[in-house]
Parts: sequence; structure tokens; C-alpha cells
Amino acid sequence: MNSKFNVLFLKEAKDFLESIDVKSRDKILFNIRKAQLFNDPGLFKKLTEDIWEFRTIYNKTYYRLFAFWDKTNKENILVVNTHGLIKKTSKTPKAEIEHAETLRKEYFNLK
Repeated sequence: MNSKFNVLFLKEAKDFLESIDVKSRDKILFNIRKAQLFNDPGLFKKLTEDIWEFRTIYNKTYYRLFAFWDKTNKENILVVNTHGLIKKTSKTPKAEIEHAETLRKEYFNLK
């Protein structure tokens, strides 16, 4: 099966993944690969018009990686991961969504 998009990790997303234990990181990466193949809102959910999140639950811990789409190259559609967090409340913190939006704007300004 072909993936629907490729994935790029910005520095903060890489730092987040490196800060968590290996098994949790492997589960997150597994879920991202799964989301590349299948449309599953349980794994990849739209939060705002531009910001999405990869969702993983592992060992009763809720992990979120914020992302956005880069469709400027139709042959290489990207989902760009901005940063991640361990979710402690049922509602996604607005400041985290705003941070993802700021990183999105920086990404496209530098492109």
C-alpha cells in the first residue's frame, strides 16, 4: 500500500520524541505510519482549519503531536509535525494549538 502523505518532523517534534521512552516513541511512530495508510480520526484528527494532531494512547498516557499539511509539491505531500506533548486534560490546550500555528507560519515563511 502507498502512503497518502510523507511525514516531516520539525526540531521541537524530534526533541519531544527523544524525550520520551523508546516504547512510547515506537508506538507513536507506528500510529503515524498507520495514519499514512488509513484515514482514522482516532489517530489523526483535525483541530482547526490548519492544525491537526496525531493521537496515541500508550500505557494510559495520552500523547499528541501537532501537525499541518504542506501540499505545495503535489508529488510529495507532507504532514509537518511541529511539536508534541503529553496530554493531561481532556481538552487540548489552546496555547499548544497557537504554538503549532506559529511554527506553521514560520515554516512557510522560510520555504
